[in-house]
Order: sequence, then C-alpha cells, then structure tokens
Amino acid sequence: MNSDIAKLKRELIDIGKRIAMEKLVVGPGGNISARMGDRIYIKASGSSFEDATEEDYIGVEIESGKTVDSDKRPSSEIWMHLECYKKREDVKAVIHTHPVYSIAFAFQDESLKPFTPDMVALLGGEIPVIEYVVPGGKEFAEAVGEIIKNHNGVLVKNHGLVTVGSNLKEALYRTLLIESSIKVIFVAKLFGKMRFFTKEQIDEIDNLEVEKYRKKLLKERF
Repeated sequence: MNSDIAKLKRELIDIGKRIAMEKLVVGPGGNISARMGDRIYIKASGSSFEDATEEDYIGVEIESGKTVDSDKRPSSEIWMHLECYKKREDVKAVIHTHPVYSIAFAFQDESLKPFTPDMVALLGGEIPVIEYVVPGGKEFAEAVGEIIKNHNGVLVKNHGLVTVGSNLKEALYRTLLIESSIKVIFVAKLFGKMRFFTKEQIDEIDNLEVEKYRKKLLKERF
C-alpha cells in the first residue's frame, strides 16, 4: 500500500470514529468514502465505524464499480457514492449517516433553509428532502445524485442524510451542522417561533469577504 492510500485510509478511520462518537449511526449503519484519482475508498459492508481498520476501507473504480485490492464487499450503498462522484468533479468525499433529528425532520416535507451565517457559508444553500427509495440500488443512487448535482446534502425520508465535500472534514462538518441546525429548529418551535433568512440576507452573507476567506481555508487546509 502506498503512503497516500495509507494516509487516506487513516483519515477515513478517524472520521468514522468521530461519526460513531457523535452517535450519527448505530452499529454497522452508515458509510463514508473518499476519492483518490480514478477510484474511491469506501467502508466495507458490515463493518462498524468504531471497529473499522485499514482493511475495512476498500478501493472501488469510479467508472466500472469494480473492487480493487480487497476480497471484501463494499458498502451496499456503493452505487449512491459512485453517482455523487460522477455528478460533480469537485466532490472528493461522501458521508451517509442516520442522524435522529435529521430523519425526523425529513418527515415534515420541508427543505432545510439557512438561518445562521454558518449555514450559508458551509452548506451553500438549502438542503432538500427526497422521498424514500429502497436503499442499496441504482434507483436510490440516481435519486440522491440528482439532488447532489446542485446541493451539498440531501435528507432522505425514512432513511438518513447524505453530505458531500471537497474533503472528508468538509463533508463531516456539513453533516454535523445539518443535524445541529435541525435541533435548533426543534427547540425554537417548542418556544413558539422560528425565523429563516430572506434571500437578500443570504446573498449579503454569501458575499462577505470573511466568509469567502473561511470557505477557501476549509478547502485548502484539509
């Protein structure tokens, strides 16, 4: 194994452990991947984030879907991951989790709209909701891919959350921010009021020089 692949696998292990620590999945649920050249490295089917080793992150060719350098099977969501990479060249990481609040929010049939500067800067716009599709197949992959073409995340009814990023940390931060933001909505509605940004406010934040600088740093540092 060359040093670049070994480094990427260690990062996948670290991100996976963070996902488990944040309780964004249960047991072997969820899956993550990262792109390296013409292939991705993705969690093997049946492995859990907290116990996964380098051998549990296996190579798959993006165009053919063929597994390389391993006898293990990739995650059942391999087609969804590959579709995200095919839809956007700038996507270098995909994270699929099952966060409690995100799953509950998806039932409301409402896209997650920005209401804080961090949401505008990091999510890049609203996060749509799609109907439940049987997991693991190409129909699910196509449904997610159609949203990822123009968004950095998607909420899937009765299933979970998918986020993408220019690197693993950006995809993880998007996952964490979406789940945290939905918790805010839940608490705000308990108090009785919720307020989202207007388009003018979103544009104003998006054009701030400090936000452009933060986005640039996030993509360059990791």
